[in-house]
Amino acid sequence: MTEAANTQQEGAAQHSGRRRPGRPTLSNEELLDTALDLFLEKGFERTSIDAITAAAGMAKRTIYARYGDKTRLFKAALTRAIEEWIVPVERLQAIETDDLEETLVRIGDILVANILSPAGLRLLRLTNAESVRMPEISMFNVRHGTEPTLAYLADLFSRRLQRGDGSGADAESAAQAFLSLVVGGVANNAAWGQVVEPDAADEHVRYSVRLFLSGLLALHGEAIGGEPARIRVLLDEAAAELEKARDKLDQASRLSGS
Repeated sequence: MTEAANTQQEGAAQHSGRRRPGRPTLSNEELLDTALDLFLEKGFERTSIDAITAAAGMAKRTIYARYGDKTRLFKAALTRAIEEWIVPVERLQAIETDDLEETLVRIGDILVANILSPAGLRLLRLTNAESVRMPEISMFNVRHGTEPTLAYLADLFSRRLQRGDGSGADAESAAQAFLSLVVGGVANNAAWGQVVEPDAADEHVRYSVRLFLSGLLALHGEAIGGEPARIRVLLDEAAAELEKARDKLDQASRLSGS
């Protein structure tokens, strides 16, 4: 077929509204996934719009029409990934039990595993690398991920850290301390490239939860709810009753000998 015939055929196809056969246009979600893969692999600065268009099989004008520039595309791709990665509070609520220690271990396991997942590690390193340039990315992560988790934990501790007057005791501080001790250290180490094996992560969670609860016991004594605390209360009461019984035996022995 001659070049003139090709040109005539293309014009007829355009006039009839039919697209020429080729790669289909990606959906917006697919475009964001493709862009995020490149941003995660190369970083924001070293990822070009040309590279994204080549990977997506999409014209530059289409991407610019949707997002305006690379920065907006980056923020949209990262925001969507964070939304999908964050652990919903409802999932934490569903695993709550009467035993506070077991509940906290389960919560810690979920949050730490989420951090150490491939998606979590990639997002953690990317957000840390770009947070100085784009602090709104970190703020989005805090607002949609950390703050709801802190609110749930504060509510949990408010219900379990009851004083004699029925008021919650330092629930918000306890929630912040729990995240810092159980999750924060793992997140910081992972951001610096430390590899944490699953068994080591499980051991870290259980040890950190026990350490955390020991601190709460020192502050609030038997006020902490859950089976371990109730056992401690019963043991203390039994010890007191035993001491009273010994006093009575001593008194009886003295009377019988007099």
